[in-house]
Amino acid sequence: MTSCRTIKIAALFAIAAAATALSASPSLSSDAQQMCTGDAMRLCGHEVPNIQRITACMVKHKAQLSPGCRAVMDREAAARRRAAAVE
Repeated sequence: MTSCRTIKIAALFAIAAAATALSASPSLSSDAQQMCTGDAMRLCGHEVPNIQRITACMVKHKAQLSPGCRAVMDREAAARRRAAAVE
């Protein structure tokens, strides 16, 4: 496996983990993965492989996210707020 391919695979895992951190459920939603992977690479690829920094970067650049990714993040943030209110 080439080092470039290894870096790409590591980046995808880091982005998936960051999307998981942004989601309300413990598993990565397929919507978040589909809608946000491109944005995460475009806006926050420089933070790979640090999951916490990717997550913070995605939140910081929320206004620059694609409409689909922003919608997923908003929906999952609302679900987190509802879950917190129930606890």
